[in-house]
Amino acid sequence: MTAFQVILMVCLGALLVGTGAAWVKRWASRAVLAAWGGLWVLGLVAVWRPELTTRVAAALGIRRGADLLLYCTSVAMLAGFFMMYVRLRRVRSDLTVLTRQVAIMTAHEASASGEAGRGTYERNPNDGCLEGGIPVRPETDPETFLKTP
Repeated sequence: MTAFQVILMVCLGALLVGTGAAWVKRWASRAVLAAWGGLWVLGLVAVWRPELTTRVAAALGIRRGADLLLYCTSVAMLAGFFMMYVRLRRVRSDLTVLTRQVAIMTAHEASASGEAGRGTYERNPNDGCLEGGIPVRPETDPETFLKTP
């Protein structure tokens, strides 16, 4: 066994122990932690017995085990990036909805307390901006947003 294999097995073992600790402390769902634990175990097996990856690759019609690992890693990374993109879009959408709700609640509270009119802007019909040069996107325009259901 080479020094690189030993170092890699220690790192993968540490990740497996960390996943076990997360399992005990219930930091994530059992299914997610089981998937991560399975990935670390597969990594340990691939490092300990690299010829097994070559056999699996040959069974799939790929010449080398390293190529199989590269292909699997590439697909997994692309899937992960896509999932993060979808999650980021959802969080940004949720943040927009939350910001709008807070703005509407604040406007209603100001209206009820008689402070309405402070901090409001008049539209400049010539440039599509609020007075002062603040650009207005249709979905954030206060005049059209309050009219939408």
